[in-house]
Amino acid sequence: TVPKTDLASFTAFIDYLCTDQLDLGEGEGEQARRALVLRELAQMYQVPRLELLCAQALQESVAPATAVPLLEAAHTTGDGRLLAQCRRYVADHAAEVRASGGVEQLRDFGVAKGLLGDALDQVAELKMGAARTAAGQRAAP
Repeated sequence: TVPKTDLASFTAFIDYLCTDQLDLGEGEGEQARRALVLRELAQMYQVPRLELLCAQALQESVAPATAVPLLEAAHTTGDGRLLAQCRRYVADHAAEVRASGGVEQLRDFGVAKGLLGDALDQVAELKMGAARTAAGQRAAP
């Protein structure tokens, strides 16, 4: 058996090896999940092109419903590029991520701390910008 791999993902892996065609399945969430599993298989069995295709698919699949699970997966696997992209996406689309249930999906404490840090940084930036604006208005004749 192959750990953490479902039959559909393993079948997609074998199909890729035989046909050079990538099948990520249907639906945003399913495609992101399968790309994660296939990327892990590609790393395990040293299939660099498939690994790159999966990384690209993951970057393209960041959306309100997938941002948090992908963020956690990027944190777990050490994928700095995807991690940065997901953090920025969550910051820029916080309301949509929250409405999609992304906050409830959060399981990794380290990721939660990182998101909280990002939120605090944004608040600090907003306060500094407001202070500069106020100072500029007071200095104007």
